[in-house]
Order: sequence, then structure tokens, then C-alpha cells
Amino acid sequence: MSTPRPAPRTTAPPSPAGPRSGLAHHAIGSGELVFFVVAAAAPLTVTAGAAPVAIGMAGPAAPLGYLLSGVLLIVFAAGFTAMSRYVRNAGAFYAYVGRGLGRATGVGAAYVALLSYNAIEVGLLAGLGRFAESALGDLTGLHLAWWVWALAGLVAIGVLGLLRVTLSARVLGVALALEVLILLVFEAAVYAHGGGPDGPQFGALSPGHLGGAGVGGMFVLAVGAFVGFEATALYAEEARHPERSVPRATCVAVGFLAVFYTFTVWTVVNAYGAGAAQAVANGPGGTDMVFAATRRFAGARAADAMQLLLVTSAFAATLAFHNGATRYFYALGRERLLPRRLGTVTARTRSPAAAVVLQSALALLVVLATVLTGQDPYTVTFLWSNGTGIVGIMLLQALAALAVVGFFRRDRRGLPAWRVVAAPLAACAGLAVLLVLVCRHFALLTNAPAGVNLALLVPLPMVFVLGLAVALRIRRRAPEAYDRLTTVDAERG
Repeated sequence: MSTPRPAPRTTAPPSPAGPRSGLAHHAIGSGELVFFVVAAAAPLTVTAGAAPVAIGMAGPAAPLGYLLSGVLLIVFAAGFTAMSRYVRNAGAFYAYVGRGLGRATGVGAAYVALLSYNAIEVGLLAGLGRFAESALGDLTGLHLAWWVWALAGLVAIGVLGLLRVTLSARVLGVALALEVLILLVFEAAVYAHGGGPDGPQFGALSPGHLGGAGVGGMFVLAVGAFVGFEATALYAEEARHPERSVPRATCVAVGFLAVFYTFTVWTVVNAYGAGAAQAVANGPGGTDMVFAATRRFAGARAADAMQLLLVTSAFAATLAFHNGATRYFYALGRERLLPRRLGTVTARTRSPAAAVVLQSALALLVVLATVLTGQDPYTVTFLWSNGTGIVGIMLLQALAALAVVGFFRRDRRGLPAWRVVAAPLAACAGLAVLLVLVCRHFALLTNAPAGVNLALLVPLPMVFVLGLAVALRIRRRAPEAYDRLTTVDAERG
């Protein structure tokens, strides 16, 4: 077999902003990449917010659902990280799909990614406001409207976005450490008290539970818990030794999430007993079952701390998706698929300032629209926009898996066939099945009627077709510019 070798890089023409227009090179390492990814997944938000619903649907099968979803995405990561050694572009999915399935398809994927990341970010911002309103009002007596907290979070996130990316990584690292710590305290307390009323129930991980009626819906929530793990590729241009750090961070992140989610949800089931957990989740106060179990096993202070850390978890996730959205704006502006101003950075911090301002303005408009129309920030803005974003990112993951096969079709570059053919095809098939499940059970994500759900899904194929049309227009009018699409790589030196 030949030694793996990076593909030749093609660099874009100099930007109007000059040679220092690129993102900061060699700025972040593997650890910071992991912080960005795991913080975006928001373990505490998933455990306290989504896991009770998953348990209500599938009972003791819920932990296995998170495990199997994690295994599928580990299989996806095998091919994804193989390709990351040869494609380093802040557009991530855009570049991967374009290099593997054709430039026009890549542009369509780019527009889907832009919509999906922005949808999740603005939804998380509204959720942050609601969580802060509830937690800080209950614990401190400071009762402010949700939108006040959302706007405060937006200002803080915008400022962090304008500063060096390493500062965002440090903030995410602290927030992530605290939310993981409180969950570890909860888990330790449960097992220190014998593992719940029935003790640790290893039978909950039996595949026999997967035949239940609510398992399909449960997988909607389980796979959604991992959304954002692929964001390591977004920072390839800013990473130190991306050919090593991006694959390493991706594998560490998805592996950690798979194990941590599985163990934590299993602990929640054990805390109530495998036979009773589903009934509790579906009963009065079921959505608060994680806080109630923490209060019972670890004490009131731990439960109060968990409630506060839910706010920081939402803030960290919002910041992570904000950074991801701005990098898509930057990448597409650099390649003239959006206004070129978006493809520039500041000279001092090398941050994509124009993209940060635009993304922040869009989030502000959504907050104002929610307030002016009197909609609920959680049940409407948060759930609806996240539903669209989750489906969009799952679609992109399936396309990226196919793109890996296409990229290595003629030259595997010394890599084994299982990694660049078998694993990506298996991941694509699994993601396609889950995507169908998500669309069939989309109301579980949005809690909305059928007409609204259709309206939330339709924009995804629409923007994909728009991207195709834009790419084909460029090919007709500027063939040389079309040939450069998706080939811009991180400049090193």
C-alpha cells in the first residue's frame, strides 16, 4: 500500500482585505476542539431536557438508544476523519460534499448548513432566555423577562465572537467542565445509595427492549443529542496540526458523548427503577425527573446548582453554534457565494467580524419577532427552529458520508477500504433510516401540528435547490470561479 499523502491544495485569489484576511492559523488544539463540539451537544441540557421525554417513550430502552446512536456516529466519524486529512476548509460540510459529490451539490449543502446552524443558534438563544428566567427567578428572586436574558446572552456571545477564538474555547471549557461535574455528582450519589430502588439494572441495556412501541420516537431524541459533533472540521483552518487534531478531537468527542449519554440516562432509569422510570417520565412533573432525582440522592444544593448550570450549558451551546454559523458565513463569503465582505476578518483578532455581526443581527430579529408576536420562546422558537436544524444537519451527515466514498473512489490514498468505503456506506444507510424516523416523528421535536411541521421542513430542500441554482449560474458565467469552489484550503505557514 502507498503511504497516505495529502492532496494538493488550491488557494483562493487574495481577498480584498489583504493577505491577513484569513482566520487565525495554529490557534486551537485538540482539547479546544473537543470543548467546541461537546459544549455544542450540551450534555446537561440533553440529560435534563430531552432524556426524560426519551425515557417516557421507550422506558428502559432509552440508554441503549443513545448508545446505538453513538455507535452509528462513530462509524460515520471513521470516514469523516479520513477525509479531514485532505480537506481543511471553514465551510466543512460544504467542502466535504463538494469535493466528494460535485461542486454544485456542495453549494446546495452549504446553504442547508447555513440555515441549520443559524436555526439551532437562534433557538438555543431563546431557550437560554427561558432557562435563565426560570432558574434565576426561582433561586435568586430576580424576576426578569426571558428576552432580557436572551439579549444579554446575545451581547456576550457577540463580543466573544469578535475576540480571539481561544477565548471562546476557554469559556466553553469551563462551562463544559461544570455541567459534566454536576452530572457526575448526581451519578455518584445514585450509586452511593445502592443504585436506586432496584439497584443497577444491567438488563436495561438488553436489545430485547428495542421492540417497544415508542422506540422509533426515542431515536429521534437520541440522535439529536449528538448534533454538532462534526463541528471539529469547521475549525480546521484555525487548528494546530489539523491533519491530526481534527480526527483526534472528533473521535474523542463522539466517543465521550456516546459513553456519557448512555451512562447518564441509564443512571436516571436506575434512580427510579427500570419498571417505574417510564411511568414517572410520563406523569406529572416528568420533565423535571432529573432535578427531582438529584435533589433526592445528592441534596437540594446539588439540584439548585444543576438548575443554574442548565443556564450555562445553554449559553455554551449557543456560543458553539454561533461560532459554527459565523464560519459558514465566512467560508461562503470568501468564495463569493455570499457577499464578499463576510469573507474577511479583523486584523487584530482574526475573527470573522462581518459574519459575527450578521449572525447576531439575525438572532436579534428572531428574539424581537418572538416578543412582538407573543410566541413562547421555548415551545415555539426553541423547539421549532431546533427541529429544522437537527433534520438539516442529519441530512448533511448522510451526504458527507456519501462524499467520503466519492472522494476516495479513485485513490484510497493508502487507507483501508473498510474506513473509506464500508464505514461511510453503513453510516449513510443508518443516517438515512434515522432521518426517515425523524421526519415521521417530527412532531416529537416540535410539538407542533402537521401544517407547521411541513412549513419547518420545506425550507431545507428549498435552500438546497437554491444552492444548486447559484452554483450552475456561476458555472455558466464564470467557469474559472466555479472550478475554484470547495478547493480553498487552509493556508499554512
